[in-house]
Amino acid sequence: MEGAGYRVVFEKGGVYLHTSAKKYQDPDSLIAGVIRVVEKDNDVLLHWAPVEEAGDSTQIIFSKKDSSGGDSCTSEEEPTFDPGYEPDWAVISTVRPQPRHSEPTRGAEGGSSRGSWAFSVSLGELKSIRRSKPGLSWAYLVLVTQAGGSLPALHFHRGGTRALLRVLSRYLLLASSPQDSRLYLVFPHDSSALSNSFYHLQLFDQDSSNVVSRFLQDPYSTTFSSFSRVTNFFRGALQPHPEGASPDLPPPPDDEPEPGFEVISCVELGPRPAVERTPPVTEEEWARHVGPEGRLQQVSELKSRIFSGGLSPGLRREAWKFLLGYLSWEGSAEEHKAHVRRKTDEYFRMKLQWKSVSPEQERRNSLLHGYRSLIERDVSRTDRTNKFYEGPENPGLGLLNDILLTYCMYHFDLGYVQGMSDLLSPILYVIQNEVDAFWCFCGFMELVQGNFEESQETMKRQLGQLLLLLRVLDPPLCDFLDSQDSGSLCFCFRWLLIWFKREFPFLDVLRLWEVLWTGLPGPNLHLLVACAILDMERDALMLSGFGSNEILKHINELTMKLSVEDVLTRAEALYRQLTACPELPHNVQEVLGLAPPAEPHSPSPPASPLPLSPTRAPLASPPPADTAPQPDSSLEILPEEEEDGADS
Repeated sequence: MEGAGYRVVFEKGGVYLHTSAKKYQDPDSLIAGVIRVVEKDNDVLLHWAPVEEAGDSTQIIFSKKDSSGGDSCTSEEEPTFDPGYEPDWAVISTVRPQPRHSEPTRGAEGGSSRGSWAFSVSLGELKSIRRSKPGLSWAYLVLVTQAGGSLPALHFHRGGTRALLRVLSRYLLLASSPQDSRLYLVFPHDSSALSNSFYHLQLFDQDSSNVVSRFLQDPYSTTFSSFSRVTNFFRGALQPHPEGASPDLPPPPDDEPEPGFEVISCVELGPRPAVERTPPVTEEEWARHVGPEGRLQQVSELKSRIFSGGLSPGLRREAWKFLLGYLSWEGSAEEHKAHVRRKTDEYFRMKLQWKSVSPEQERRNSLLHGYRSLIERDVSRTDRTNKFYEGPENPGLGLLNDILLTYCMYHFDLGYVQGMSDLLSPILYVIQNEVDAFWCFCGFMELVQGNFEESQETMKRQLGQLLLLLRVLDPPLCDFLDSQDSGSLCFCFRWLLIWFKREFPFLDVLRLWEVLWTGLPGPNLHLLVACAILDMERDALMLSGFGSNEILKHINELTMKLSVEDVLTRAEALYRQLTACPELPHNVQEVLGLAPPAEPHSPSPPASPLPLSPTRAPLASPPPADTAPQPDSSLEILPEEEEDGADS
């Protein structure tokens, strides 16, 4: 049926949303609706609306005939049933998704509370589709968008999932996972499907040799294990169909599977080992490692001790200069003195660059003026309860301001972004010297500067890696978070951005950072710290019936209530538990530093980082969903099942 600028190519009634996870639904928890596929202008939309928004035949022009036998659902549909499914996939979150404007329902009124569930999504925005397990009273589909969010699960009380998939296959390529027949990856249905799909994942660049290594880093591709597997999988998905064969449906699950996904749910972890932390390294112990000419000896052993026990407060001022790369572990005392003299001269030359700018010049330099204004504002509220920074005329505030402005001269591309003052404050507190604190801060920023780039690709990658680790360590927790629209772990954004600076008491942050700076036992211990916190809170999250808002509230309320020693002990135990697994997936090994990442055939120079604008405040919100894929909540891998019994 055609209308003004659009044509309905599929319509199916009896498609419900379920708003309760209870075994028996009450009538108010079922929202009956109609699903349609609509060609509009140059786009194809998947549209669902409840029956009260569907309108009558005088308001909308959709055909009441449906070749698949569907029609508009009525309220007489059976209100109770035995679900028999995983509620995390099939039940709407307690936080209602923001409805999109529904173009086809021209006569819909906005006053209905149920009508607010209506949504339309372009087929080009879909990323994956998951079918329900078999044996249910009726089948359902879960659609995941490129932004990483799940649309409300669609329950087909009168069948029709296969008919809908056939229609979608006219416009999309649905590539079935060989290891999970219920998960379909969605690609554009044309000859450039692979490259377009990489583009939509924001992974494709001009150097095609980088595609696989970058694909392995993306959260959505965490189930791929090697280049050969990726190649084989997509070769099979993209090859032309034999003449006469129907391209409408993915191959049935009983077809000979092709090697493809590495299913991380198959990993069986052994028992978690007991870990005991040791006392901090004392000044006397450090002195025993100082050899002739002031060179440190047995550095590996010293780092290991710092990792397992931290540093005593009196030792931090010296040891942090080594941990942050300001002083060389191999240098002599005289070499260190010469190095400090050079770095002091370099620092004051950079500081003079902004100090010599007159107010008149600054009025014509909007970037410098923006940095200065933002730094002054942030410094005025950074750790003001700490005695080192309290009071209106505290000299520590002036040092924070000067160091951060000088860093803008040191790193023109990055400049200053909100959150950097949080990273500098503990360093200046410990070092208590402007020049030394600056260069130690630069060393810290070498580790985390990607967190502050405007693209936020580094943050997205870390969230994906965190999700990967958590998926191996605790699949039920991941499934629960998925069910509450929290599977992207965006509530961990601030944790990773400023390395838990606002989650622990100030002195505990000093201990945490010096342990992380050792680089032991691998490059991403901060991700295991996040896993440890979630592991400690799993029962509170899962047994309290929390929804998305409650989860976020609970995580925020952990601030200043965590024990850094308990968290570090658990993080190390998690690391040992993972590394003891003989069948640990390769991509997990990469995150833990146990295996080298896939390298491109020909190296390309890294692009200059794009800084956040001075006025942007990343602490206030997680990465925007429309800029890149979030860790995909569809990749919970479930056991193989038979085909849906209730589907048609």
